[in-house]
Amino acid sequence: MKEEFKLFLWRLRLLILLVLGLPLLSFAIWYFTPSKPLDILIIDKTVPDQSFQEHKGLFWTLNHLKYSKSTGEPYQSEKDYLGFFPNDQEDYGQAKDLKGKTDDEISTIADDYGLIYFADTYGVFEGDFSNNTEVKITKKIYGGLDQADNQLIRHAKEKGKVLVAEYNSMASPTPKAIRTEFENLMGIKWTGWIARYFDELDTLNNTSIPKWMIRQYQKQHETWDLSGPGLIFIKETGEIEGFEHQADYQNKIPLVRTQKINKHGFRLPEVVPYPDWFDVVMIERDYQVISYYDIDPTLEGLQRLRSMGLPRFFPAAVVRKAGEGSQYYFAGDYSDISGNFGSPYFFGLPILWRGLYVASDYSDRQGFFWNYYHPLITQVMKKARKDTK
Repeated sequence: MKEEFKLFLWRLRLLILLVLGLPLLSFAIWYFTPSKPLDILIIDKTVPDQSFQEHKGLFWTLNHLKYSKSTGEPYQSEKDYLGFFPNDQEDYGQAKDLKGKTDDEISTIADDYGLIYFADTYGVFEGDFSNNTEVKITKKIYGGLDQADNQLIRHAKEKGKVLVAEYNSMASPTPKAIRTEFENLMGIKWTGWIARYFDELDTLNNTSIPKWMIRQYQKQHETWDLSGPGLIFIKETGEIEGFEHQADYQNKIPLVRTQKINKHGFRLPEVVPYPDWFDVVMIERDYQVISYYDIDPTLEGLQRLRSMGLPRFFPAAVVRKAGEGSQYYFAGDYSDISGNFGSPYFFGLPILWRGLYVASDYSDRQGFFWNYYHPLITQVMKKARKDTK
């Protein structure tokens, strides 16, 4: 009995060592890993609260990989960006951006950064600060691309910088003239369509479908007769179409596909489900497609896509050389992640999370982050740092 008790204590000691030792070792490796200087300018105009959800995933990755400013300071999600800074005052918050700066000043700013990242430019509206979900659009407080943003993109392109833009960089409330200039600078044309997946389109079983979306559909199609998993396509002109699983398309969830052997050299999972907002864009020929969306439309669905002016496949992530630099466009709300990621200060943590959040599980948005966005932006930043040395 005494020997058995000693054996039990020995095993318990090993368990304690395992439970405490591995995290300590992981933290120690992270702590003593040298930081990587890379000056990054992040623009996020869609910040209605202190969660910083639209750029949360990007900053977690920056901190985990120990990217720092040239001063050696780490990046902080609550202050190291341009855009909207919310507060609890009557004006809802304050904007800090490039407006009012001269072209020479913007050119100098572009000189100072190796990577420029447009996380979201949609903006904030009065409805973001209320519980009223009935209204589609409320009064804009701040948002949309402006001329200063386009000047920054032009200078970044001329100076050989790396530039990344995400979904909604050019849609409403950006003025059409500004959008057209953005499209010309980026070599991307928005079709006017955005889309989102819903687990259930039956409004009796899914109360999370926005009321304005239902009303808009009923105006054009008389009744909302959709059910089961499906996609809702919405055009900037107000047109709205519903695609039902099996009847119109066969991949239940839109899939982000990446070729295993590719020219651009990105190492990503071949298939990852993506159950969130995306926009449908057309790209110039000099772009390389890193990944594309595949919904596998039926014959009827393919005919509907063509009538809407849309192709069989939609670009998901693309890249092209722009002088000495590069331009990326992510046609999805990729850096927008809610929930708790855990501390970024542990070496190897993404490997653990990828094991827990398998790529095929779309029910938790973090699965997409760990299996696709994190490895994608990790490789983008690695290439950017190499190009700026």
